[in-house]
Amino acid sequence: MKEILDLLYSIQETDPKFKAFQHKLIPTVSEDDIIGIRTPDMKKLLATLSKEGFGADSICSRFIDELPHRYFDEYNLHVMLLGRMKDYERTIKETDRILPYINNWATCDVFSPTVFKRHRKELLDYIPVWLSSNQTYTIRFGIGMLMSHFLDEDFNPMILKWVSAIRSEEYYVNMMIAWFMATALAKQYSHTIPYIEKGSLAPWVQNKTIQKSIESYRISDATKKYLRTLKTSKLL
Repeated sequence: MKEILDLLYSIQETDPKFKAFQHKLIPTVSEDDIIGIRTPDMKKLLATLSKEGFGADSICSRFIDELPHRYFDEYNLHVMLLGRMKDYERTIKETDRILPYINNWATCDVFSPTVFKRHRKELLDYIPVWLSSNQTYTIRFGIGMLMSHFLDEDFNPMILKWVSAIRSEEYYVNMMIAWFMATALAKQYSHTIPYIEKGSLAPWVQNKTIQKSIESYRISDATKKYLRTLKTSKLL
């Protein structure tokens, strides 16, 4: 969509080193497919565009309807716009449309629709669809939604079983599992620690979970000492 591309290029960071820096952080994306936009500038554009809403003829809806995009920055703007949608059913539909196109952790992790907070029951019923995907960033997104919405007041012990059962050879899936489990240890320790004690995770994920927990300020020193005893020497 030329109109959106013109807007993105109008806020492009002029220092060429910035685009190279972004590429180092997201190696799954070609540097040629990065425009190079700083987060504060993207947020300003997001605020301007989202004021128009998501009516059928709005620039936001026309942009969202147009897939695939080419640029990393287009996908970031796309998911950030979805994050501001207020209609749950439409957001779920658009989420399923965009997820197969996401090819990096940064776009995946910035994608967090606010409307999900008001529809957690329906969301929890839907997340297994994403977890059962064969696509790296769809699985990662599903785990991220569990971590964002179901480790606090709406905690459901079943989600620990779901995530611990995932087996993948994808680095960005396994890192998200470890991040989720380490967060679960910090927030729901009594429910989570049996999964670590029983070695329910893949060995690499188990060790990475323990490493992340040891690095966390939310875990006590005594617990960190115990977690160190649960490391495994087995390879993934």
